[in-house]
Amino acid sequence: MAQRRGGTPDPETTSTVSGEDWYGRRLGEETFERVAFLDVDFTEVVGEGATFSECVFRGCRFNASVHTGSAFANCTFRRSSLFDASFTRAKLMGSMFDNCTFGALKVEGGDWSFVGLPGADLRGAVFRGVRMREADLTGAKCREAQFRDTDLSGAWVFGASFEKSDLRGSDLSAFDPAEVTLRDAVITADQAVVLAVAFGLDVRAE
Repeated sequence: MAQRRGGTPDPETTSTVSGEDWYGRRLGEETFERVAFLDVDFTEVVGEGATFSECVFRGCRFNASVHTGSAFANCTFRRSSLFDASFTRAKLMGSMFDNCTFGALKVEGGDWSFVGLPGADLRGAVFRGVRMREADLTGAKCREAQFRDTDLSGAWVFGASFEKSDLRGSDLSAFDPAEVTLRDAVITADQAVVLAVAFGLDVRAE
């Protein structure tokens, strides 16, 4: 199992962008590597194919931003707002989120494997067809969220709450019903069998 990144230091950056207003900017296939973004306003930014590698975002605002086919690889987001942000076919592998806000977050497709979201408030967030292998969702609040057709294999979900969430079509093999809150969550019959086996039950056809 991958090591949690919650206590690891930020990537070492080589340049800084501080206090700039990027409101509504369009980002094409631009590349940003080891850049520290401090209090930068990315509100309503439209990113198409942009790449951020080992960057740090502190106190940044991504509200209502749209990211299609973009990549945020091994980045760290601290005290940043992603309210109503949308990610489509984006890659956030290995990125870490600390004390961020995610209201109305929408994620369609893409690879979020090894992402660190410990304790994240993901209530009402939507994840569809996303690869989230070994993602750290320890203690995450996912009430009424959607995780549809999402690969959560190997995910860290101890202490997480998925009350009233829609988990249909997702890989729940890492879920231990004794360690995760699933009250009123929506699942399929096949997923119910997986959870029953994880709970130690002997499931038989008759």
